[in-house]
Amino acid sequence: MKRFFAFGLILLILVPAGFAAPKSKVKIALIVESTVDDKGWCQSMHDAITAVQKKYGSSLVEYNYSEKMKPVDAGSAARQYVAKGFDIIIGHGDHYNNVILEMAEEFPKTTFAFGTSGEIGPKNVFTYMPQSEETGYVNGVIAGLVTKTNIIGIVGPVDGGDAARYNRGFILGVRSVNPKAQVQVAYTGSFGDFVKAAELAHTQIKAGADVLTGSAQQALGALRAVAEYKDKAVWWLGQDTMQLTIPESYKVIAAGGYAYEPVVELFIDKRQAGILGGECIPLSFTNGGFVYQFNDKVGPILSPEVRKAAEKAKADITSGKLIIPWKDVK
Repeated sequence: MKRFFAFGLILLILVPAGFAAPKSKVKIALIVESTVDDKGWCQSMHDAITAVQKKYGSSLVEYNYSEKMKPVDAGSAARQYVAKGFDIIIGHGDHYNNVILEMAEEFPKTTFAFGTSGEIGPKNVFTYMPQSEETGYVNGVIAGLVTKTNIIGIVGPVDGGDAARYNRGFILGVRSVNPKAQVQVAYTGSFGDFVKAAELAHTQIKAGADVLTGSAQQALGALRAVAEYKDKAVWWLGQDTMQLTIPESYKVIAAGGYAYEPVVELFIDKRQAGILGGECIPLSFTNGGFVYQFNDKVGPILSPEVRKAAEKAKADITSGKLIIPWKDVK
């Protein structure tokens, strides 16, 4: 199998209003390892595609999805979508890398996409890479300022992709305001192991952690564990803004989130212009790929001083004044 990859990102301004309606019907399929209502990684892409479909109507955008797909099963699902004439097939996760590349070589007229990846792939494969060290840094600033124990926990899936960038950005954010704080990092080894994530969160809390965070869909398990400490000052910083709307949100101080709707629109726009792939799309504060929200319902823990510090960090990142050296964190 041939693979032609170069490293680099194409800087794009992701502005939904800049896209026109599809000229002809486009069929989009999504393949996810978790579920489309996981309040995290998978739902963020599902909601984006659904929003695009609602915007243009089902007569122009047809959408279908496959849930709980391990990489070994994703190839079969992708092949079925190709047989049904789907134009764009998204494997939402870097673990679908090999499957997508194999399918892309076999079906060169179909557009495939996967993320997170900073690589530029074949002519019919789009990749996307959230520069999540940015949201991680802002969350880290808050964590470093609100912790009382100076012990902070990260429950990650694996040490790779946007999860690795998020964790390292978070650590740097903590250090920038509280160099005495200790950040404990633990990995479940899976993007969807909610049970293991909850176990790790409980372990960190018992070790003194009073602020926790985590990314990918498995993070919901850790948040639910935090929410069990109803009468204890244990807090969560989210990597998905949907965590601000669920019952456990009373523990979420703030959250960042990915704005995938313009990414989906870009896939459609480029395909209909004859560009089937060959580009890597970054998400950042600067190009509108991230959103960030505070939770005013948490009360005094989100003080004006904490909020001001987080807003300054976000503004500095967006303007380019602050460049986050996440690769320097070992």
